[in-house]
Amino acid sequence: MSGTRSHSQKAPATEGKWPVWRLAILLYPATALTVAINLFLAGLILHGLGFSVLAPITALWWCLPLGVPASWLAGRWVRGLMDEADE
Repeated sequence: MSGTRSHSQKAPATEGKWPVWRLAILLYPATALTVAINLFLAGLILHGLGFSVLAPITALWWCLPLGVPASWLAGRWVRGLMDEADE
């Protein structure tokens, strides 16, 4: 049997759809830092209205938990874009 090879019917591991949770984990650093920037800028706007200043370190601490729902929403958005591109 020279020249013949067995072709596997198994799909490669890279095929298939990325789940939203995996996209959210991948996007977490970018979305968390985006939340931190927005919190800091919102603190500057509120300072102009008479409230106390939100320090950059405080914004970074608050972005850790608030980045989770932002990452989930970004993951859902990217998953929708990927589904639209597949159609």
